[in-house]
Amino acid sequence: MRYDNRQQAGQRLAQALSAWRGQQDLIVLALPRGGVPVAAEVAQSLCAPLDVLVVRKLGHPGQEEYAMGAIASGGVQVRAEPGDWPVSPSMLEEIVQREQLELQRRERAYRGDRPAPSLQGRPVLLVDDGLATGATMSAAVQAARMQAPSRIGVAVPVASREALAKVGALADEVVCPLVPESFHAVGVWYRDFGQTRDEEVRQLLAHEPVRRPPAAT
Repeated sequence: MRYDNRQQAGQRLAQALSAWRGQQDLIVLALPRGGVPVAAEVAQSLCAPLDVLVVRKLGHPGQEEYAMGAIASGGVQVRAEPGDWPVSPSMLEEIVQREQLELQRRERAYRGDRPAPSLQGRPVLLVDDGLATGATMSAAVQAARMQAPSRIGVAVPVASREALAKVGALADEVVCPLVPESFHAVGVWYRDFGQTRDEEVRQLLAHEPVRRPPAAT
């Protein structure tokens, strides 16, 4: 089983989230950029507002798909054990600083002057397009938990077993329709895994029709 694209993945994911429908004050938070098209389908199906929780993966130099950790809004940092990723402390700090600047840029680009939504006392559903190591989503759960929501759920179309275990230890519930025996990478499980553009994120958050470039002939 593979998904055609993130939109279809979001539609299938929404079918697995019927228990969340009708929860009072529910909010769906997407992890930009790739999680936003998925979350937009989920939010529409659950009749819930959509927003973003900006998280940046700390990718290993030369192997960006693999996370040494992640940072999130509110100063949250999640890092793997140093022995798991043999990079120097100075190089790791350089990566952290670079990703912090990109996190701040994305928050301005996606939200502008609009304040982040309050999560206190309300159920929160965190959505991404998949989990490889779980580091990025772990940072997102911890960042959301700092605001004392009533419940935190994580919903993704595909994930590795290891990532599900890591995130499941932090969230109140994890929903994932596809957990392959041999995972490899998130993009393997999508026929179209093209990069989500900033403009598409802004349009989805504003509930505007997304204008995609014409397909190559």
